[in-house]
Amino acid sequence: MFGRAPKKSDNSKYYECLGAPETASADDLKKAYRKSAIKNHPDKGGDPEKFKEISHAYEVLSDPEKREIYDQYGEDALKEGMGGGGAGGHDPFDIFQSFFGGSPFGGGGSSRGRRQRRGEDVVHPLKVSLDDLYNGTSKKLSLSRNVLCSKCKGKGSKSGASMKCAGCQGSGMKVSIRHLGPSMIQQMQHPCNECKGTGEAISDKDRCTTCKGEKVVQQKKVLEVHVEKGMQNGQKITFPGEADEAPDMITGDIVFVLQQKAHPKFKRKGDDLFVEHTLSLTEALCGFQFALVHLDSRQLLIKSQPGEVVKPEQFKAINDEGMPIYQRPFMKGKLYIHFNVEFPDSLSPEHCKALEAILPSRPSAQLTPMEIDECEETTLHDVNMEEEMRRKQAQAQHEAYDEDDNDMPGGAQRVQCAQQ
Repeated sequence: MFGRAPKKSDNSKYYECLGAPETASADDLKKAYRKSAIKNHPDKGGDPEKFKEISHAYEVLSDPEKREIYDQYGEDALKEGMGGGGAGGHDPFDIFQSFFGGSPFGGGGSSRGRRQRRGEDVVHPLKVSLDDLYNGTSKKLSLSRNVLCSKCKGKGSKSGASMKCAGCQGSGMKVSIRHLGPSMIQQMQHPCNECKGTGEAISDKDRCTTCKGEKVVQQKKVLEVHVEKGMQNGQKITFPGEADEAPDMITGDIVFVLQQKAHPKFKRKGDDLFVEHTLSLTEALCGFQFALVHLDSRQLLIKSQPGEVVKPEQFKAINDEGMPIYQRPFMKGKLYIHFNVEFPDSLSPEHCKALEAILPSRPSAQLTPMEIDECEETTLHDVNMEEEMRRKQAQAQHEAYDEDDNDMPGGAQRVQCAQQ
């Protein structure tokens, strides 16, 4: 008795997954699969689940029998067992290697257990001045790095062969046992010191004469780091794939982290610049002008308006004279000037009379001679408030300590507590 033909279901999903038309030839499917698999490979940061879907789709469509069933009856027919195919039946990495041989990114036919890992990034601080960040600059830096030996192509041996390390049986790791006490042990895993964690051993006769079996050699390289206008303190400049090379490993990046040095005159906050300037009392009251040398050596004329009075701690801003905005260097933030006003230490009676004749008159509520006679005389002293507050705080702590001692006669209670 013949079974009923399965109901036709979606038969376009696998083609869409590979990005190939339903009429694609076997070669076209292979090209589409390679392109999609490399793009989504986990070793390149792709989604593992997406990689599995792509590999399974190609496994089905590359088999003429399975493809015919899929084209006629869809995915459900394969799940029901027609053609012997089903989802998740094979390792997607093995599928990739069986069609293209080895790693998708070079390095020979390593097995899944030795898929390429990504090497660590090398991070260097790069000190820059505020002038560098304002104007932009380039710095050439000489660095040493490990590169695969060109003579043995990173194999470490003349023949390209290697043996399993006898010390770790090819695992690259060793386990040591430490006795902590009766019936107590601690197991610790660490890289094998004989093969340096590679799991491989090379005979002395077969060892590469250039790298001495290390597989890598030292290379000096000069990198030119371009610091763009408006970059920030802590910003990273990355050179992809320029870190140390190692066999069966994707090379990491060299990363430079900008560290801004303090500037003697300007301070930066985001895209704005701040500078302090001290005026004499005469300049604050009667007007001022001075030249400010900017970070690009331009001289800016800074002046007050006629009749303008500048008060102590006042801020004024100049538009478009702050920091260039990163990747939009023709746009700039603001330049803020913080004004301090320097007062004279004293004035002669003649100067006081001359100023009283010019300045606004004193408040009308003045004390009468009789009211002055009823007041007690006082003397004003100059004081540094920061030092005054520190002194008071230290005095308060000392008094609190003395009170604590008075509550404990002879200090006996404190000693008893300490012993407990």
